[in-house]
Amino acid sequence: MAAPFSASAARRIPPIQCLLTFEALARLRSVTQTADELCVTPSAVSHRVKQLEQILGTRLFGRADFSLTTDGSAYLAQVREGLSALQRLPGHAISPGRRRLKIAVTPTFARAILIPRLRQFTEAYPEIDLALQVSIPLLDVVAEDADLVVRYGPGHYADMEHVEIARDMLTPLASPAFVREHGPFERPEDLEGLPLLRSPLEPWRTWFAAAGLAWAEPNEGSQFNDVGLMCDAAAAGMGVAPVRLKLAAPWLDQGTLVRLFDILAPSPYAHYLCWRTGTMDRWECAAFADWLRRTMG
Repeated sequence: MAAPFSASAARRIPPIQCLLTFEALARLRSVTQTADELCVTPSAVSHRVKQLEQILGTRLFGRADFSLTTDGSAYLAQVREGLSALQRLPGHAISPGRRRLKIAVTPTFARAILIPRLRQFTEAYPEIDLALQVSIPLLDVVAEDADLVVRYGPGHYADMEHVEIARDMLTPLASPAFVREHGPFERPEDLEGLPLLRSPLEPWRTWFAAAGLAWAEPNEGSQFNDVGLMCDAAAAGMGVAPVRLKLAAPWLDQGTLVRLFDILAPSPYAHYLCWRTGTMDRWECAAFADWLRRTMG
């Protein structure tokens, strides 16, 4: 039998209004919206958060945009679990402690960026089981029933709420053997006549403009709908590929691809984390979103 709840234990529990305010502010990231949701004044929101931080002896929010500190993120998960337990009616079966979180993610982002970091999340949240699905929304390859979706594109998605998580720089890459055979590459014009690998996800015209080349987008040559496949093709010596540096990190680190020039061009697109309205009410979704933003920051 569980030990009886004591008065000394009660004194260690922060006021429920402070916990509700903390959870709402972490979710909404706006004092005004939090005040509206809780039907209090903005000053009351600030006071409650400050009171909670004083009780806990640690900062919960680290920036003006209300991003969470490491302690804040960990405490948020506990608060949401506790509030969820309080919402359950007496006599109803308690749901299992584990949570399942389905994430749809673009394949090369998963391979190059997410997977190498994912152990940090699973160690921090061992009670969350992740299910990763491949999705390429820019090409209408969409996973079904995902809780969270990583999209690569222009943003401004009308069908889902979203936040930008990563931008990148674009530059031509090729294999060392290709460079030895066709180099040296001293000027952007040295690419003329060479096989340029293509992908609708990585238009050449962005880098052409940055390099001062008045060239049209190539309409011939091998084409790939996955950046990872294009990197593998370039590493195999098939040609030169325009690739974002963060996505190309595994190939660059292994030495299978090298940069041809110092010229970088901002990618016209970015990675966004997207979700349906109401999704962030589930603490496991909010925990992953906050972790991803911090690890990509």
